[in-house]
Amino acid sequence: MPADDQSETFRVTTDEQLRAVSNLTRHRIMAVLRFEPATITQIAERVGLAKGSSSYHVRLLEKAGLVKVVRTRKVRGVVERYYAMTARSIELPDPGEGGPDVLMRHAVADLEASPADGERHVRMAHLRLTDEQFAELGARLHALADEYRKLSDPSLPDTSLVFALFHPAQGAKPEGGAR
Repeated sequence: MPADDQSETFRVTTDEQLRAVSNLTRHRIMAVLRFEPATITQIAERVGLAKGSSSYHVRLLEKAGLVKVVRTRKVRGVVERYYAMTARSIELPDPGEGGPDVLMRHAVADLEASPADGERHVRMAHLRLTDEQFAELGARLHALADEYRKLSDPSLPDTSLVFALFHPAQGAKPEGGAR
């Protein structure tokens, strides 16, 4: 499990931190470290990288303050470092109007990379809600995600839950140009 001194939320505030989390490979490394510490070798195996590439990306995450060494051990004269996330969740700044939503881009990339014959639950619903209903639904989605995060067991396969509740831009045209 992650270190006991792990904070609840890491707020991305610098350009260096934003660049670190904006990379899909580093996003996947952070997913590996979400529940338990791992060595560079373990990270490389789980993400499908060479050890050198894994080490490079972990160093950038460590420099940005997103991961840290939580323990070391000596193996055949070499110090093996175990890395873990510094916080349970990451809060990104608002991308601003027209800015890319990094988390959604990574989520879509992970969805597209997942086995096509694997079990998935993907749905999009267009709703018409009052401001109160919108706020209530957002709170319920957050609570549901938090409830299941507490049930997470590192020995089980990874599962990703992504949701986006938002008001689309006014006058936005659906794909294909039809309205």
